[in-house]
Amino acid sequence: MIHKDKKNVCGILVDEIDYEGAIEYVVRAAKESRPASISALAVHGLMTGALDNEHKHRLNNLDVVLPDGQPVRWALNLLHKSPLRDRCYGPNLTLYLCERAAKEGLPVFLYGATPSILGAMQENLKKRFPSLIIAGAETSKFRRLTPQEKIEVAERIRQSGASMVFVGLGCPRQEVFVYEMRDLLPMPALAVGAAFPFIAGEVKQAPRWIQDMGMEWFFRLCMEPRRLWRRYVYLNPAYITFVTLQLLGLRSFKTDGVSPSSELLYG
Repeated sequence: MIHKDKKNVCGILVDEIDYEGAIEYVVRAAKESRPASISALAVHGLMTGALDNEHKHRLNNLDVVLPDGQPVRWALNLLHKSPLRDRCYGPNLTLYLCERAAKEGLPVFLYGATPSILGAMQENLKKRFPSLIIAGAETSKFRRLTPQEKIEVAERIRQSGASMVFVGLGCPRQEVFVYEMRDLLPMPALAVGAAFPFIAGEVKQAPRWIQDMGMEWFFRLCMEPRRLWRRYVYLNPAYITFVTLQLLGLRSFKTDGVSPSSELLYG
C-alpha cells in the first residue's frame, strides 16, 4: 500500500497514492466521522487549476488529490520517481469503496447528475452490492447554489446518516463543491465525476487497453466531440508542455495560488 504524499505536478499538489491507500484513507475518515475533501484529477482537472490561481488554491487545499489519469501518474513517476504502477481512477475507486461500504455497513450518499443517471446508478450499485446502504441521493441543480441552499444541502447530507458522499458534478464544479463543503460535512466527500454516468451505463467507457495507453481522452472525444473538443485540443498540448518544462528544469511551478475572492458553490 502506498500512502498519500503530495508532489508538485505543474503547480498542483497530487498525492502519490494507490487504490489501497486511498480506500483505507476514506474508510478510516468515514468511520471516524471526519471531514475529508478528495478529488480524482485527470489532465483536464489538473490543468484547470494550473491555469487559474484561485482554483489552484482550492485543489491544493483539498486533503487528497488522486492521480486519476494515466498521464498524471506518468508525470508523478517521471518528475518525482514515484512507484505508482496504476492510476487511482475515480470510477473504479467509487466501486471499490461501495464494495467496502457494503461489507462494513457504511451508508453512502450520491450527489449530482441528472435524475435518469442518478436513478440508473443507484439501481446498478444495488444490483452489484445488494447490502449497500444508499442513505440518500440528490440530483444536480445545474447552477450555483445560494448560501442558504448550500447550508440546506449540507444539512440533508448530514441528516441522511451517510458516512461518505460521492459527488458527480463535472470538473471543476465538483472540486469547488468538495472544497466549499469541507467544513460542513463530517465525512469524506469525493469528487469522482465520470463515475456517475459510467456506473449508470449511460456513457460508454473506453476498453481497458485504451485506458492503459493513456488514450481514454481520445475515446471520450470520439464519443462526445462537440462537448469535449475544446478541452482536449487546448489542454492536452499545454499539459505536455508544462510537464516537459518542469522535467527539464526550465520552469518552476508555484503551488500557493490565490484564495478565492468569492464562493462559487455549484449544485
